[in-house]
Formats: sequence, C-alpha cells, structure tokens
Amino acid sequence: MLLHIIARGKIARSPEGELLDRYAKRITWPFRHSELPDVGGKVPPPTQTPVREVLLDERGKAMSSEEFAALLGRWRDEGVRECRFLIGAADGHGDEARARADRLLCFGRMTWPHLMARAMLAEQLWRATAILAGHPYHRSG
Repeated sequence: MLLHIIARGKIARSPEGELLDRYAKRITWPFRHSELPDVGGKVPPPTQTPVREVLLDERGKAMSSEEFAALLGRWRDEGVRECRFLIGAADGHGDEARARADRLLCFGRMTWPHLMARAMLAEQLWRATAILAGHPYHRSG
C-alpha cells in the first residue's frame, strides 16, 4: 500500500525536512511526499485505487501508535492500494474536505507547526510499518 503525505507549503532544507527524509528512507512500504502551495493548487488524484484519505485535523481522533498501525494494517489487508495523508495550511481544512475524508487524525490537543507535523507523521508511518512487521523498534508498554 502506498503511503502518501500531501502537504501545503514547502519544507525545503530545514531540520524538519531532514527528519522527514530520515524517516521516509526507513519506511519499507511504498512512500511518496507531495507538496502544494499554501493556497491554490489541486490535490493530485490518487495513483492507485481503492484509496483512503486521512486529514490531519485538530478535530480528529488521537490514536496510539498501535491503533494507527492496526488501522493501516486493516486497510492494507482490505486491498486499499493508496493511503493519503493531507496536511493543510495554517487555516487547516475546510468542512467539505473533512466530510469527504475517511478519517480525521490529530496528534493530541496541542497545536503543532505544519512542518513538525509532517516529520511526526513520517515517523509514525515508519513506526506503524515497523509494528506490523514485528520490528523491535517499537516497544509498547
């Protein structure tokens, strides 16, 4: 299953960009990272179907790493070919995008900078795939 982060704004050369790259290289599943301008620009169409769309949103559900891994594993086992993770600009996502999404996900009740959220998502994708593979990196307590 392709894991695809689609984010508004440019990460460029930054500490957050380096973190994103570090974790992206560790993900053993197919992975893609796409950037859109802060405003305008269209979300690219899925490259594969069926597809699931996850919006990072303050109204979303917080999940443990194990729950997140289980969700990705279930979607993979159901034949989902692409899972898209959308990170909006400073104003987040509109009501229409929220209604269309398969899942709203948040990283807790705190507000995170969008560049940090991107790096954190890449780490969680790597952690989820490691959990599903039985890798010892993740230690649940």
